[in-house]
Amino acid sequence: MATSRCFLLLPISLNLPNCNANSSKRQRRVHNHASRITCSSTTNQSQSAKQELLNLIADQDRGLKTQKDPNKRSSIIKAIDDMAVLGSDMVTTGDSLSATWRLLWTTEKEQLFIIEKAYLFGTQTGDVLQVIDVEKKVLNNVITFPPDGVFFVRSNIEIASPQRVNFRFTSAVLRGKNWEVPLPPFGKGWFETVYLDDEIRVVKDIRGDYLVVERAPYQWTE
Repeated sequence: MATSRCFLLLPISLNLPNCNANSSKRQRRVHNHASRITCSSTTNQSQSAKQELLNLIADQDRGLKTQKDPNKRSSIIKAIDDMAVLGSDMVTTGDSLSATWRLLWTTEKEQLFIIEKAYLFGTQTGDVLQVIDVEKKVLNNVITFPPDGVFFVRSNIEIASPQRVNFRFTSAVLRGKNWEVPLPPFGKGWFETVYLDDEIRVVKDIRGDYLVVERAPYQWTE
């Protein structure tokens, strides 16, 4: 689970006489209560901002519709920036980053092109995934074409900071039911997970693209 800090944002002036153990205990109880209120308030803010973001992208067909609606794009990016502020103290490159992540929304033109144009090849795009294993230092970018097709790009990753991951593509494969075509790898870069919880992950990358993904209910493997 992502870690965060809860700051005491509700200062309370305690004009209690500090002359015995009972007054000290009362001070501690009030202080602890204020801390709990602040943590709860921060959580409520995160949930509200998260729901706002999810509402904005819910009808955007993973980003296809957003390409033609600059006002909607601006609203979504603002919501992402709001999430980034709330997640600024999170460490998002730990074990909780390891998962099969399913695409909800993106600005990445290459992915959106494949999602939109897959019908030209007699198929349709299924789940679009990022599969990350922090311990093994690997990442797979995966586009599925049900029932049997898949295109995936393997990468090595390196943790660069509490929120940034560097990556380098190592190989790519286009696979059908009974065939497989290796493709040359290309490129390297980084991405920053600016918000992470038990359900979603919000990402900015080296090219200025944005990504919102959810934890998939299954684990993808090659």
